[in-house]
Amino acid sequence: MIASHHVAVIDIGKTNAKLAIVDPQNWQELAVRTMANRVLPSPPYPHFNVEAIWAFLLDSMRELNGQYPVASISITTHGASGVLLTERGELAMPVLDYEYDGPDSMRDAYEALRPDFSETGSPKIAMGLNLGAQFFWQMQAFPDLATNVRHMLTYPQYWAYRLTGVMANEATSLGCHTDLWNPWKGTFSSMVETLDWTPLMAPFRKATDVLGPMHAHLADQLGLPAAVPVYCGIHDSNASLFPHLMQRQAPFSAVSTGTWVICMSVGGKQIEPDPMRDTLVNVNAFGDPVPSSRFMGGREFDLLMADRKAVASKNAVSRVLDDKIMLFPSVESQTGPFQGCEPKWTVEPDTLNDDEYYAVVSFYLALVTRVCLDLCGADGPIIVEGPFGQNKLYLQMLESACGRQVIRSEASATGTSIGAAMLTNNNPDEGSQESLPAEFAATDERFVAYAQLWQEQLIARATD
Repeated sequence: MIASHHVAVIDIGKTNAKLAIVDPQNWQELAVRTMANRVLPSPPYPHFNVEAIWAFLLDSMRELNGQYPVASISITTHGASGVLLTERGELAMPVLDYEYDGPDSMRDAYEALRPDFSETGSPKIAMGLNLGAQFFWQMQAFPDLATNVRHMLTYPQYWAYRLTGVMANEATSLGCHTDLWNPWKGTFSSMVETLDWTPLMAPFRKATDVLGPMHAHLADQLGLPAAVPVYCGIHDSNASLFPHLMQRQAPFSAVSTGTWVICMSVGGKQIEPDPMRDTLVNVNAFGDPVPSSRFMGGREFDLLMADRKAVASKNAVSRVLDDKIMLFPSVESQTGPFQGCEPKWTVEPDTLNDDEYYAVVSFYLALVTRVCLDLCGADGPIIVEGPFGQNKLYLQMLESACGRQVIRSEASATGTSIGAAMLTNNNPDEGSQESLPAEFAATDERFVAYAQLWQEQLIARATD
């Protein structure tokens, strides 16, 4: 018998856009459709192809609704993105790709207006990774288009608007290093008023709010119920965190993996975030500040692995551990805790076979994750969400390096979708996570020794 209360989750990551069908009885994905999130080069600047994503989402929802009747819709997207809309609710300008360096050309002028880190918990980041810098650059660089801007929305809420016609902003996306939000007060930052953007900001809503039913014409087109509710939506790493906030007692930390590896500490040690090392203060679905740290781990994995096989034999792992073959940061050096550092290998990487190379890369990513966890004051068990949850070597090295339990989500491929689906139910059941299976639990002391040596050499390299 097919259930009739499935949640359709729009899940837009920097690398891929997805439409997932989630069963809220057991919080499992029943079906997923995926497309590459390709950036259009111009004009007037590199931007996301929102119309292609929109067509993909509608086609996927129409197709999957036939097998899994949709009763509600939730949304999650990557951060560092937002939209500028006209009075009629159309895009005044394309949605900027946050990896474009255009905003850096006006960095000095923007820095004169940007609030202190102590107010926003938002570090200065290159390119368009501060949403406030994006909006500032767009408004200044394209004054003719800027005259048409009447609304500013965060990215998940843009897709909710397209479905419902209701405009909103929400704290998890506003609190994602935008410079636009004060996480301590739960209000817009002083810069919003300084730049006269307050009237442009869409009303504030909670991630768990229902913004409204889907447009009647869309529901009819897709074969959905006329009153299917659409939820406000949430920033993707906070979607990964949400189930654990509902199910676990602090302290614990969540590691959301994808293009970015985001480490978030809940009830951890008191720390002073260091904005120079890409630590920041995120905001969770309940509006609470969450000390966080991050690096582009998924991007680094893709760059490092290229055409190599992502598999490692026991012999290869043993050689890497015994010979202490290591990689030191940073592969993607514009962000993360090691900005400006060049990657260093202890051997020529071309001398490694694919198995050995994969083991070194997996260990490297785990050890940088450990640094990020330390930077955000993480304590207690560590929950890993997303693709790295399938990497046994990463998990084993992370547990060995941290000396604390590592737990992986059962929904390792798309934990963000499960978290977004749970916005539709404030009482999710237990059981969405599991400890490491015995076959790769951290019992090999060579992993601990490797992690200790890596840390020692990292410190030594920093002082050279």
